[in-house]
Amino acid sequence: MCNLETEGTKFGCGHYKTRKLKKIDCHNQYCTHSVCHPRNCPDCHCERYFGPDARETITHRTAEYCVSCQYWFKDGACQRR
Repeated sequence: MCNLETEGTKFGCGHYKTRKLKKIDCHNQYCTHSVCHPRNCPDCHCERYFGPDARETITHRTAEYCVSCQYWFKDGACQRR
């Protein structure tokens, strides 16, 4: 499975918003992201996901929560009754 090198912002909630810098090819014919995967793969059930990031470079840290977490943890979301 191919991996990525990324950089991005680390938020106070723990999430990491990334920007992809480079793909590291696994050279596996069963990985759809690899250059070794055949273009005309019949009935393709090959690996479609990237593996964990090979390298994560944090370019900015903030105590703020990411957009997804702000609603639930910072903006006082009400619990359903």
